[in-house]
Amino acid sequence: MPVTLAKRLISTEDYHKMAEVGILQPDDKIELLNGEIIKMSPIGSLHVGYVNILDELLSDALGKKVHVVVQSPVKLSSFSEPEPDLVLLKRRKDHYLKRLPQPKDVHLIVEVADSTLEKDREVKAPLYAQANISEYWILNIPDEQLEIFTEPKDGKYQSKTMLKAGDTFYFAAFDLKISWKDIFILEQL
Repeated sequence: MPVTLAKRLISTEDYHKMAEVGILQPDDKIELLNGEIIKMSPIGSLHVGYVNILDELLSDALGKKVHVVVQSPVKLSSFSEPEPDLVLLKRRKDHYLKRLPQPKDVHLIVEVADSTLEKDREVKAPLYAQANISEYWILNIPDEQLEIFTEPKDGKYQSKTMLKAGDTFYFAAFDLKISWKDIFILEQL
């Protein structure tokens, strides 16, 4: 008969205290998901490149309408503080100096996935849906497609759209058309 042990979940408050006193180090490459400290995967050149492409694409298109933030934390709940690859945040005069972004501040979260595809779909998508993040994208490197999740309800996204080779996607929140070739430029180099 298997033994079930009770876990003590770590709150975001405890997580920050652990960093303040030096238990967690800035170079630990971790994030807090569902009360557990999770080690993040190493980031390779394809990952970095696609984050840079999206950052440039969205920053150029949206200008000062939003804050485009790369690999920074978002406090989703008392027990989850992921560090998505890219976030579009509502503009604030204080540039989020006074507090971390929260779900009400988020227009879009993007995860760039190569080795993390399963985690981004199975762990992070439900977290973002539970936090009522209206739009979540997974840039799926292995399959060269953009997976677009919308309409969060009861911890699940009700709609999923795939942007594949030759497709164009309309990002309604900002009246912006994005084509597959704007993102997946490797074949064009």
